[in-house]
Amino acid sequence: MIRSQYRELISTVQQNRESMLNSKSNRLTEALEEANRLFDGVCRAREAALDAQFLVIASNIGKEKANELHSEMSAFDSTAFAEDLLTFMGINRTEVEETNDSEDVPADFLPSHAWQKMGEEALKYFRRAPTFHYMMGSFKSESPVRKQRIERQKKASRGKAERAMPAQLKEMEQSHQEATEKEVERILGILQTHFENDPNTPISFFDFVIDPNSFARTVENMFHVSFLTRDGLAKVELDEGELPIIEPVKLSEGGEEDSRAEARKHLVISLDPKEWKEIIEAFQIREAMITPLHQSTEEEMETE
Repeated sequence: MIRSQYRELISTVQQNRESMLNSKSNRLTEALEEANRLFDGVCRAREAALDAQFLVIASNIGKEKANELHSEMSAFDSTAFAEDLLTFMGINRTEVEETNDSEDVPADFLPSHAWQKMGEEALKYFRRAPTFHYMMGSFKSESPVRKQRIERQKKASRGKAERAMPAQLKEMEQSHQEATEKEVERILGILQTHFENDPNTPISFFDFVIDPNSFARTVENMFHVSFLTRDGLAKVELDEGELPIIEPVKLSEGGEEDSRAEARKHLVISLDPKEWKEIIEAFQIREAMITPLHQSTEEEMETE
C-alpha cells in the first residue's frame, strides 16, 4: 500500500509540474507534506528508494521555482516600477487607456501636482543638513586694523637675523681655515723632522700619509699634504721603483722651486677602503708617521 501511494504521488507531481512552478501555488508544499506522512510508515528498502526518487523530483522542481523568483536584489522590472510610480502619482492606467480610445489626450497627461507628490515622498528618505544660523544673533564683520608699527618691527628684526647669519658663516669659515693652516704647519714640521733625522733615506709617500688605524685620518693627511705641494713646501717624486716619495723643500731650493712653479701638475688620487687595506699590507705599515693631533698634544705635555 505504501509503495502504491508513493507511485501515485510521484505520478501526480510529474503531471502537475507546470502548476507547481507557479510562485502563487502551494501544491509542491502539499506534496512534501504528503511524502512526510508516508515516510512514517516506511520500513523496507524498496519504499525508501521510492521516497528518495520523490525527493529528487521535488528538489528539481523547487530549484526551478526558485530560479523563476525575482527579488529587488537580483532583478529590476522597469515596467512594473513605472506602473507602480504612475499609480502612486495618481494616474489610473485603465482610465487613460479608455480616454485614448475615445479622444486624443495631450502628451503631458500627468497631473500638475504629480511630481510634487513624488518629491515630498522622496524627501523622507534623504538627510538634509540643517540651515546655518547664529546662536547669539548675527554680527557685523569689520576689517582688521593694520598695525604698521608691528610690521616694521618684524621687518627690522628679520633684517638683523639676515645680517647675523652671514657673519656666523664667515666666522665658521675663518675658524675652519685657521684649523687647516695649523694642521698643515704641524704636518710640515713632522716631515722636516723625519727628513733631518735621516736625509739620505727617501720617505715613502704612502708610509707618510697612511694611518693604518683610521681610513678617515688617511684621507685628511692626503688632503693636508696637498697644500704643502701646492705652496712649494714639499715635493713628491718617483723613485727608481716608480713609487712616490716625499721630501721637504730646502730654503736654498726656493728660487728653483719658484722657477718651476709653472711646471707643477695637479693630480687627483682616488682611494677607497679596500685599496687602503691593500697598501697597508703591501708596505707593512704598522704605525702612523703623522700622529693624530690629540695624541701629539699628549706627547708634548709628557715631554715637558
